[in-house]
Amino acid sequence: MMTPITKEGKTYIIALLLISTLLSILSFIYPFLILKIIVLISWILFILVINFFRDPERKTPVDACNVISPADGRIIEIKKVTEVNYLHREVTRVGIFMSLFDVHVNRAPVKGIIDYVNYNPGIYLPAFREKASLDNEQMSIGIVMSPQDESQKELKVMIKLIAGYIARRIVLWKKLHDKIHQGERVGMIKFGSRVEVYLPQEVELYVREGDKVKAGETIIAKTKDMHFD
Repeated sequence: MMTPITKEGKTYIIALLLISTLLSILSFIYPFLILKIIVLISWILFILVINFFRDPERKTPVDACNVISPADGRIIEIKKVTEVNYLHREVTRVGIFMSLFDVHVNRAPVKGIIDYVNYNPGIYLPAFREKASLDNEQMSIGIVMSPQDESQKELKVMIKLIAGYIARRIVLWKKLHDKIHQGERVGMIKFGSRVEVYLPQEVELYVREGDKVKAGETIIAKTKDMHFD
């Protein structure tokens, strides 16, 4: 069974298929070495783009107390920071670097309502650099979770999609005030990037730097002494 492809990737794939096919035909008519090399490169790019835009199904562990990884990749940072735009408190920032070979569809880490969206056009530093968290093109998405016990406060989690050196566009498939399920597709960043999760102190981390994670499947944290609808 073929892995699904995101709609954002179809234009790139069709264009590369047409170009690669045309170049292949020309290489048979004009069998120059340089043309054959270009043909080979074009077909390699075609395969890489298909790989980049794949969108496999994921089996999300069903537990509202889990915080699930929003991205495929490797954890490159776990750090205490003060988040001033949405959470307005000290939190734990978990940075995940996605290489060109990872799936780039991003998923909701928790179930709740999107009550904060902020886009910053920024610049394009390499995504693995910490400075990219502040300066690069980015989309911040805040999700509020409602506890079962009405005497407890709502819990907020934020994810930040950060474009990298090659990436030039962040795609968001959800909008402000949307209800969202854990593991549901949120958006993607084209061609290499970084995703950060901002976690309040009410959660317990289940990962450490260097761990590999999968979007919609890997549990990166659990809420402590709180249960959610």
